[in-house]
Amino acid sequence: MRIISGKYKGKRLTAPKKLPVRPTTDMAKEGLFNILNNRYYFDGLKVLDLFSGTGNISFEFASRDAGEIIAVDSFPGCVQYISKTAKELDFPIDAIKSDVFKYLERTLEKFNIIFADPPYSFDQAQFLKIVDLVLERNLLLEGGLLIVEHSDQTDLSSHPNFSEKRKYGGSIFSFFQ
Repeated sequence: MRIISGKYKGKRLTAPKKLPVRPTTDMAKEGLFNILNNRYYFDGLKVLDLFSGTGNISFEFASRDAGEIIAVDSFPGCVQYISKTAKELDFPIDAIKSDVFKYLERTLEKFNIIFADPPYSFDQAQFLKIVDLVLERNLLLEGGLLIVEHSDQTDLSSHPNFSEKRKYGGSIFSFFQ
């Protein structure tokens, strides 16, 4: 995995092989950040990265000067890797070991961008539960965006707050406002 832009552009990061992850591909990540780059100034953004895995998305936001990033994952090895790497690179990432659904139910913080990359094996109801929790709990700041990564086997476009989707290879990003 590599950071594609910002102060650490081109930096390669090697996560431990034993992590149960499916990192967002460079092609998909580049497409996503091109979209976000046209909508936001990254400097100072507050970001929540759910099912953060290797921290791939968190590191990209941090390299682009996002202000505060919270990365949530239930696997201890993922949280340890993100914490260690964030400290080494002096990134403002707080890695939290938690079940994502429980975290969403209890957090009081609000974010400019919430990115969720749950297992592609989740069923439609689990994907929609993430969207509903974020929106019902009012976790987005004004003008905020929820992005959910999923496979083409999942269609979230029927949700009333769905705004668009973008496909990059086998990954789809659905956007909610």
